[in-house]
Formats: sequence, C-alpha cells, structure tokens
Amino acid sequence: MYRLGIDLGGTNIVAGVVDENYKIIAVGKRKTNTPRSAESIVDDMAAATFEAIEKAGLKIDDIKSFGVGTPGSIDPQTGIIPYSNNLGFVNLPLVDMLEERTGKRFYIENDANAAAYGEYIAGAGKGAENFVAITLGTGVGGGVIIDGKIYTGSNYAGGELGHTVINMDGEYCTCGRNGCWEAYASATALIRQTKQAMIRYPNSIMWQMCKGDINSVSGLTAFDAMRNGDEAGRFVVDKYIHYVAVGISNVINIFQPDVVCIGGGVSKEGDTLIVPIKEFIEGENYARNNKKKTVVKTATLGNDAGIIGAAYLGELYET
Repeated sequence: MYRLGIDLGGTNIVAGVVDENYKIIAVGKRKTNTPRSAESIVDDMAAATFEAIEKAGLKIDDIKSFGVGTPGSIDPQTGIIPYSNNLGFVNLPLVDMLEERTGKRFYIENDANAAAYGEYIAGAGKGAENFVAITLGTGVGGGVIIDGKIYTGSNYAGGELGHTVINMDGEYCTCGRNGCWEAYASATALIRQTKQAMIRYPNSIMWQMCKGDINSVSGLTAFDAMRNGDEAGRFVVDKYIHYVAVGISNVINIFQPDVVCIGGGVSKEGDTLIVPIKEFIEGENYARNNKKKTVVKTATLGNDAGIIGAAYLGELYET
C-alpha cells in the first residue's frame, strides 16, 4: 500500500511516494521559483507527482491517497488556501486545481502541521497521544497533535506557536506584532543576534570565521565560536537558548503534551541545545511536581517529515 505526499516549500516542491512502513521510496522535485503564478506552481506540483510515481515503478491508481503540506492558512474541508504570504496565494482552490491535473483528490494541510504529523506517526512522537513539534527555521513553526488529531482551531489557523509573545513590546515580528517568540528563537533571529554581538565584540573570533564579512554569518556561527572558547559566541548561544526555552516552557504549560520535539537546522546542535532547555523548563513547568512530565527531544525525520505527514493525511481524515 502506497501513499503520496507533497511538501510545497518556498524553495522546492518535493513529491514522495511513501510505503506502509513510512519509508519514502521515490521522489519527484521541482523548484518553486517564486514569485510566479499559482497556475504554474500547481503545474509543477502535478509534474513532481507523476515523476515520483514513475520512479517508484508504480501507476497512479496504485496510490491509495494523496496529500499536500503547504505554507499559509489552510481550510482542509474545502481544499482552499485563504492566504499564503510566502507563495502569494489568496483564496486558491489548490485541491480542485490538483484534481484537474492528476484526476485524484488531495488532502491538504499547513506544512508545519503536516511535518508534525509525520514526526507523530513515524518519528520523535511515535507512541505519544499528545505531541507538539517545533521547527526553528526562518520562522518558528508549530504543529499540535491532541489525541492523535491535528489541532487547527475553529478557523484552521491554530498552532501558530511562534506568534505567542515572550517579550511584551519587544522585537518587531513580521506578523505585525512585537515580542513574538519567532522574533527571538528563529534561525533568522539567531543570525541577527550573532551580528549584533560581533559589532559589540570586535575582537570576537566570529569575525575571523566569517572572513571579516558580517553578511556571511549563519545559524552555526555563534555555536562554533562558543566551542572555540569565544566569549561573544557563548553570550549569543546562552541568550538564544534562553529564548527558545521560554517558549518551550509556554508550550508545555499550555498543552502538557507527552512529547515536544524540536526540529530545524538549529536542532542539529543536539544536546548542546536540548540539555540546557531541559534544565530551564524544570523550574518553569507548572506541573513540575507531577510524576509524569513532558519529554523534550530533537526531531528525527528532518525534511522527510513533511512528505510523510502529507502522505498520511488520507489515513488521518479517512478515519
């Protein structure tokens, strides 16, 4: 039994055929190449779908269900994307458009929710009943699973955990608010914090690491500098982890899930990131005196999570 999932991103369109063991057996890829028309993007989504099926040595009728994870606010009941700022979609009937091109009906979900569902069924959340996945990337993505179901709220826009405020009247966030968790804990924020520290500490080895070009800073720069004993790097990392941990504590106190997993490029720091977060939340968890506590761990599926989760949306919504 095979299912197919599409991870529609700002950079790439990736379609994957997934087997009953949650293994991706073949993929089809296209560049998203935004900005461009929704029609041409959906054309390439269909082309990637056919490519993946052909590479898997299958026919389209061998695929039990089809799903898409896409940025933006999503209405899974109608298959319409009311708004996706990254892709320029406004009230786009994506499901109908894909059906026109493939002859198959697709399930649709927000990309962070799809990735969270992938981790839930096949990765860090396997075996949990209540699960939250956090992605530290360009923004801070969140996906919430309650009793095995994706939580989206009454308007399908729930779970935007990156836009909870951790510092009232703090840094401006692209959502229009100030002090959002995303403005402090995203990889974008980490890069900004690193640049600020480099200006403050002109003797930091981070300047050497970037060959004198502050625009070469990445999310790894401060962590690498810290490991080399750099004071400025240590300052950035400690502050950044504190911001991440404050948000994780809020997530735990709101949902008290069995597991919270952290994904995104920064999560590759492993214990360097996870251990101090665990230490911080010990004193911030409202249920700290309870016997059962939330487990915090890193995500395990990487970029595959979105494809696997999208592919199995059919199983979720069929039951």
